[in-house]
Amino acid sequence: MTFKPDNFAVWFELPVTDIDAAIAFYNEVFQISLTKVEDMGPNPMAMFPASENGVAGHIYPGKPPARGTGPTVHLACPDGLETTMERFARAGGEVVSDPIAIPAGRFAYCLDPDGNSVGLFSA
Repeated sequence: MTFKPDNFAVWFELPVTDIDAAIAFYNEVFQISLTKVEDMGPNPMAMFPASENGVAGHIYPGKPPARGTGPTVHLACPDGLETTMERFARAGGEVVSDPIAIPAGRFAYCLDPDGNSVGLFSA
């Protein structure tokens, strides 16, 4: 038997030390409108947008892993990879690789201000 769901990854969570600063960072980088939600779980959170059947996630107040040691979450660029990389660095993150080409597109490894490993992906 082979288990093959539409999306093997179903959710992601990124712990951040200052949720308001993280909301501002991710809004700037990805040109979205994350807002803090206080009543969806044990902690406040801000959810990333996704289509009805897409995979999403959220940021929440928590203890990030040591800088660059946690898993990498790859997030879709709203426009070109290089443009998003520039916004990422300008907003306070660190771009740690040049663009990497793969058959599905291109991505770059980055660290958000809390040290979470984030891949910027562009098809």
